[in-house]
Amino acid sequence: MDQNVVIFTYGLALLIVFAWYLFSDSERVRRILGTILTVALTALCLSLAYPPEKKIQLGLDLKGGTSFLVRLVTEEVETTDAKGNKTKETRVITPSMVEQAVEVIRKRVDTLGTSEPIIAPQGADRILVQIPGLSPEKLQDTREQLQKVAKLEFRKVHPQSSAIIQGTVPPDPGYVRLQHVEMGEAGKLVERGEIVVRKTIDLEGKHVIRAGASFEAKGWVVHLNFDSFGARVFGDLTTEVYNDRSALAIVLDGKVISAPGVSNGPILGGSCEISGSFDERSARNLASSLENPLQTPVSIEDERSAAASLGADSISSGVKSGIYGVVATLISVLLYYRFPGLVANIALAINMIVLLGTMVMFGSVLTLPGIAGIILTLGMAIDANVLIYERLREEMAEGKTLKASISAAYDKAFSAIFDSNVTTLITATILFWKAAGPVKGFAVTLTLGIIASMFTALVVTRNLFEWAIHLGWIKKITMTNLIKATNIDFLGKRRIAVTFSLLIMALSIGLFAFRGEKNFGVDFVGGDRLVLAAQQKPNEGEVRASVEKLGLGEVVVQTERSANKDFLTIRSPKGTGDKIWTHLSTTMPQVGFQKEQLESVGPLVGKELGINSLIALGLGMLGILIYVSIRFELSFAIGALVALLHDVIITLGVFSLMGREMSLVIVGAILTIAGYSVNDTIVVFDRIREHIKAQRRESVAEIMNKAINETLSRTILTGGVTLMTTLVLFLLGGPVLGDFAATILIGVVVGTYSSIFVAAPIVLWWSGRGGEALRKEIEESEAQAQVTA
Repeated sequence: MDQNVVIFTYGLALLIVFAWYLFSDSERVRRILGTILTVALTALCLSLAYPPEKKIQLGLDLKGGTSFLVRLVTEEVETTDAKGNKTKETRVITPSMVEQAVEVIRKRVDTLGTSEPIIAPQGADRILVQIPGLSPEKLQDTREQLQKVAKLEFRKVHPQSSAIIQGTVPPDPGYVRLQHVEMGEAGKLVERGEIVVRKTIDLEGKHVIRAGASFEAKGWVVHLNFDSFGARVFGDLTTEVYNDRSALAIVLDGKVISAPGVSNGPILGGSCEISGSFDERSARNLASSLENPLQTPVSIEDERSAAASLGADSISSGVKSGIYGVVATLISVLLYYRFPGLVANIALAINMIVLLGTMVMFGSVLTLPGIAGIILTLGMAIDANVLIYERLREEMAEGKTLKASISAAYDKAFSAIFDSNVTTLITATILFWKAAGPVKGFAVTLTLGIIASMFTALVVTRNLFEWAIHLGWIKKITMTNLIKATNIDFLGKRRIAVTFSLLIMALSIGLFAFRGEKNFGVDFVGGDRLVLAAQQKPNEGEVRASVEKLGLGEVVVQTERSANKDFLTIRSPKGTGDKIWTHLSTTMPQVGFQKEQLESVGPLVGKELGINSLIALGLGMLGILIYVSIRFELSFAIGALVALLHDVIITLGVFSLMGREMSLVIVGAILTIAGYSVNDTIVVFDRIREHIKAQRRESVAEIMNKAINETLSRTILTGGVTLMTTLVLFLLGGPVLGDFAATILIGVVVGTYSSIFVAAPIVLWWSGRGGEALRKEIEESEAQAQVTA
């Protein structure tokens, strides 16, 4: 049976069990169903993901290879109306042109002998070409093949072509002179003078359906096969050529590349061959160009290549930081929460299995930012457990039984867990929609990780607790309580806090504006980014002085440290990376440079990426505003949005102060911070709303203070665990993951501050009259909900 059918059937059965679990009122039935669901899902995901090195697809940044983003170029074409008037108009790129170009490029890439290339349309006029394991020797050939426009034509040669060229016979108005070349060694064209061919095209190359090269007794030849129309026209054309004792010109891009005679009679079978001074490379390149010729010009706007050695280093760095982060998290949770910590650790292990299994199930590609997403998910997955356990602590403090405390903790924590994770999902979805390349992998990993963590926190851990109580394994639960109950007047310090925040935000905006374009990497401003490894540590000053001799304009040279070795990163104008690499290899051979990565981004693509990033950030904020407004009240939504802007602006300011450069990966980090910021804030808002619904008669400011103090332990614990895992990523993750982790580190600290000192004061100020408008808003919303129910 087909594997997809088996997985679908299995998944459908799991869904039915899950629905039964949700709607069942029997504790015994829920325990059994929860166990079946957990074991079955874990077994399925484990079978899909094991062994991971064989089952999980790696992106080009991890396994090495090159990615090209090519654009179909609009061009002016000459048209003739019914009266013979000629006009020029710009040809519009149509979906059929893109489809044809995809097929042409696919055939050309196949001739390179690469395995599993990915060729897919991107938008209205672009095509993404990803080629794993592309060697440096084939890189230039690939560039040429991707951009080559093959306008193939067949025209009759004038019977007296030589005499016309020599001037002994007058020119024929129905014929035109074209340059005659032949394919020489290494695919280079060698001039052979001129030849006179018919002015009109006898047969267009689009009727060639197949072309291939083979080695025969006379050397390398190129074979052509025509469609039915082409075969008929070609038969008529060769008949005319044969009768006139002439020749047939094969014209490629306005030049005659071959002009064979038809001495053996008309060719009526719909096939022919081109012979000449071909070597293997030139014959195969010509055949590739002629097969379904690409008639729309293309340009390479974005090129990113990574050596397999760099990918191996990235995997090593990512896995090492991931293992250390996981171990630190597991130990911390176990020591702090004891038995509940053991339960959380089991859930984390299942979480990882489910995450990897679903990645394989959906065919997700693991990229370098994706590794960051997994590590970040581990830190954030603890949040749901912390929310439940801190609620459990409160319920037990009220004197409830263990069973009642656990049930109440899960019920009361559910809304905060659900709302906080949905807001993060909103940012992940928008990032997936607007992102490009490896960052998409981060969005997918984060999304699957959030869903897996919600399942393990709400189903797996609860099921484990219920079995432990049922079997009599636990009679009571004790947990470490390093963060005692506090009664700090946070709202009383709101004016100082808000003034401080406004000052830091102003400084951040000023610093970011002052640095200008220096804030942005090649992803946004265009240019080349060359990453080199070296057998001997190079001197930055010597490298910079050597590169300056090329006169390429502004070039930035700096060393970046990975977990295993140093890399030299050189940023330069677009199209100069290969030139710099060749120059350094020649002038500084003693260093032993190795090209590990090259990114080349055109200014147009960079501008579009910048615009898309701003749109993604704006849509993320809008989505969060709408969701929080629906789930809470508008006052809470305004507070969450202001806190989010506060966190993003200050993070960007500190990032700029550190001299870092924005990239697509950093955009992903910024959006992650947005989700984290709202996640943290919603937990506080949820508690504020709960107290107001309980008809507490304290002032709204007092209720807010109480809510912030009650959730303070959760805020600090979650922030601490996330900081711990992200710090490991920062120290061991290498240059790309290091920048990502630095952004997250800043955002977590700033987000923790804003959830305590910024969000609630904004809600209080917006709702007016000491917050009484908020109380009324919540009470009316609650009354409406009861009427609806």
